[in-house]
Amino acid sequence: MSKISSWIVEYKCHGVPTSFVIRTGEMSNAHAWHWACCDAGIAPLPKPGKSPLKRISKPMAERFGVTAILWRELDPLVWDEV
Repeated sequence: MSKISSWIVEYKCHGVPTSFVIRTGEMSNAHAWHWACCDAGIAPLPKPGKSPLKRISKPMAERFGVTAILWRELDPLVWDEV
């Protein structure tokens, strides 16, 4: 069983900074570029149970105005009882 983590992805779309949070088991530069394109409306969202979609590459994303991808894992929430 893979560990599901929360990630924040920040990017610019036509120069406008934006960000989103995604929960997934793995993240890499290629995944971050693809998910940023999905968030920007350039790439379709993958559907569970269907064959995987072709990922959008960095050069393709840059042609559509998506640039400056930064991603990091969110710190886990600690719920302490007071």
